[in-house]
Amino acid sequence: MCGIAGLCNWGAGWQENIERMNERMRYRGPDASGVWASEDQAVVLGHRRLAVVDLTPSGAQPMESQDGRYVMAYNGEIYNYRMLRAKLQEEGKVTAFRGTSDTEVLLEAVCAYGLEKTLVMAKGMFAIAVYDKKEHKLLLARDRVGEKPLYYGFVGKTKFVFGSDLNSIASLEGFHNPVNAKVLEQYFRYGYVPAPHSIYENIYKLEPGRLLEIRSPFAQYEKKTYWSMLETAVTGQKHLFQGSEPEAAEELERLLKSAIRDQMEADVPVGAFLSAGIDSSTVVSLMQSVSERKVRSFTIGMWEKKFNEAGIAKQIAEHLGTEHTELYITEKDAREVIPKLSGIFGEPFADSSQIPTYLVSKMTREHVTVSLSGDGGDELFCGYNTYASLDRIWNKTRKIPYLLRRPAGVLLETAGGIKGGALTTRARLLGARSIEDLYMRSEIGEGLSLLCKEKGQRKGEADAQTVMDTYPAGTLVNPQHNLMLMDLMMYHPDDILNKVDRTAMAVSLETRVPMLDKDVVEFAWTLPLSYCVDSGEQGTGRVTKKILRDILYKYVPRKLMERPKKGFSIPLQKWLKEPELREWAESLIDRAVLDRQGILDGDAVWKMWRDYLERGVWRVQIWYVLMFQEWMMYAGR
Repeated sequence: MCGIAGLCNWGAGWQENIERMNERMRYRGPDASGVWASEDQAVVLGHRRLAVVDLTPSGAQPMESQDGRYVMAYNGEIYNYRMLRAKLQEEGKVTAFRGTSDTEVLLEAVCAYGLEKTLVMAKGMFAIAVYDKKEHKLLLARDRVGEKPLYYGFVGKTKFVFGSDLNSIASLEGFHNPVNAKVLEQYFRYGYVPAPHSIYENIYKLEPGRLLEIRSPFAQYEKKTYWSMLETAVTGQKHLFQGSEPEAAEELERLLKSAIRDQMEADVPVGAFLSAGIDSSTVVSLMQSVSERKVRSFTIGMWEKKFNEAGIAKQIAEHLGTEHTELYITEKDAREVIPKLSGIFGEPFADSSQIPTYLVSKMTREHVTVSLSGDGGDELFCGYNTYASLDRIWNKTRKIPYLLRRPAGVLLETAGGIKGGALTTRARLLGARSIEDLYMRSEIGEGLSLLCKEKGQRKGEADAQTVMDTYPAGTLVNPQHNLMLMDLMMYHPDDILNKVDRTAMAVSLETRVPMLDKDVVEFAWTLPLSYCVDSGEQGTGRVTKKILRDILYKYVPRKLMERPKKGFSIPLQKWLKEPELREWAESLIDRAVLDRQGILDGDAVWKMWRDYLERGVWRVQIWYVLMFQEWMMYAGR
């Protein structure tokens, strides 16, 4: 795990600026720093290293290929690098390797097969920059599901830049890219800035499964897709698994064990997060089943009993025989994280679970360098109750003709005003054309009123479309499958994986996600929905992630898992009304500050704040506003 950076056409001052970028992301790679420049200094690559595989200097980056044609800066891990290494040697592409790193294997594979073919063969998480000296072209690539970040774009008219960290790009001399007003509507809708956009104009996120090519004179780039979650889902559902549910569980267990074995390989200590949920418990169970030693597991406990699952996690760990570590955090611990958030994420990000995720990462890093997590189980195996609830709502809503629903919704919303309550939500949902449209309308849409209409910022809505805006309704036969796919294409990479990568890397912890292994993902999309969820008919409760439970119950007693999930919630609503955080919040939305910035409507913000204090509404939107304002202050805007 590392951080990468690069400059094209920077001219004078390139060395100072690439070193500045490297230093700004030191936390991503505290073990070493490296810089490479082409003979004419037109292309410069930077790298910060967190040594995980091959801790010797032979794994240092940027790295040149043995034939001298390619130079690479790379962030991530290639889990099947041993297979690729053997293939290169068997085919005579490489006679001897200089070291034992996956970096060298990846680079020599690029040299032998080209980057695109190498990406198709590779299994892992990565953000890659490769410069081809012969063709004078720079190639950027991001992993299939978006575990590792990669930003790119132009500073000024001619300077092309890229990096793992948006803050490292913003630290460049002469960086004055304005706040991208066109994406604010999306941020206030979701609480994050969806790819391919960033909070800055002319700076973008490379989407998962994409490859970007830019040639000298580095003025224009082209992008192509080497792997598509949508195409994988469509193909999988056209070729459903033909065996029984127990046979499917057996095959999934085999694939997960294979992925976990690969992802446990490292030259540094490895552990796992254990939250007492189905996903992390499955991962830790399978880790312990394939390990000859006790697995290190880590849990944090909450001070509020209604949110605390640490006791259950401890029982699971004891049953599995892991070496378990738990830390009970206090309100003070959690509150002290809040001012750090803007520096961690580099742009506005308002998923409040960022706070406990940072704390568990910080505690875990005191013991290990790599931690496996259970992320991906909800999206791949229909774990969110939202999928079923939206299905029920849509089945009722669609019985009313759209030509009647749409005007009724507009009338209801107009009559209700902007109140942020159930009436506003119902009015918005009435206008849905499909379950996919219903899903989008169920997001926090009232935040749109915060945009300054006089600046015309909402006119750019079409320019800031996301994959959810353009998702073809009815792509998959089952409505819930469509919602799962939409989440995997945007919410999962831009929120969940973004959160895990940034908070863990802020403390120099590498996270790995076995459920996002290529073979696991592709197999998951071949499963009938009935293998994943029981709809709960005939008086029984709805059971989610059935196939994971089928695996887990072989290792953990059912009684430990069949209980209401408490979740891991931060009581922000309570905190923001208390003197310390209320003072912090009101300083961020001070009218003079809002007027100077000229982005948010001060009257709308303060109306929301009063409604929040007096009636408890706008709870989610207020946090979105505060995280935006905290970032504005951090960025000096």
